[in-house]
Amino acid sequence: MPEITRFYGIIIKIFFTREHNPPHFHAVYSEYNGLFDIQTLEMIEGDLPAKAQSLVKEWASQYSSDIMQMWNTKRLKKLPPLE
Repeated sequence: MPEITRFYGIIIKIFFTREHNPPHFHAVYSEYNGLFDIQTLEMIEGDLPAKAQSLVKEWASQYSSDIMQMWNTKRLKKLPPLE
């Protein structure tokens, strides 16, 4: 799964080889994982700790249109980390 950014030990990835809805991205933090809906930014699956979820949502709120564009076009690009 291609990595689009990483920050504070969290790796954000998106998977393009097969379509499955809703549009989402993956966040990995140590042994924890979370799937986040691109439109709502809510974690729809996983066990990511609350603090990591908060950081992912903060980052994704800044880049949700970029993430959705990647989902729709299937064109990967690196995005800046959360600062």
